[in-house]
Amino acid sequence: MKKDKSELYRDVNLLLAEKRTSLAVLRTGIAIFTLPISVFTILIATSRYYEISNSLHFIVPLLVICMILIFLGIYLIYRSFKKIKNIDRKIQEIKEEQKSMKGIIDAC
Repeated sequence: MKKDKSELYRDVNLLLAEKRTSLAVLRTGIAIFTLPISVFTILIATSRYYEISNSLHFIVPLLVICMILIFLGIYLIYRSFKKIKNIDRKIQEIKEEQKSMKGIIDAC
C-alpha cells in the first residue's frame, strides 16, 4: 500500500517522538544506575567514623536497595537501547522505501 507524504511525515514524526521518549528513559536509567555509586562513595568516605559490624543492620538493607537500583538502571538502559535501535531500523526502512523523502529524513 502506497502512503502519501503526509502519512509518512506523521509516521516519521511518531517514530521520532518515541525515540525522544526512549532517550528520556535512558537518561532516567543512567541516573538510577549512578545513585548507588554515590551512596557507596559516601559510605566509603565516612567509613572511619563507624564500625561495619555495629552498623550491619543498616548496611545490609542499604546494599540490597542499591543492588535493586543497579539492576533497575541496567534494565532501563538495555530496554532503551533496544527500542532506539528498533526505531532507527524503522526509520531506515522508510528512507529506503521512499527515495523522495530521504533528504528530508536525513535532515532530522
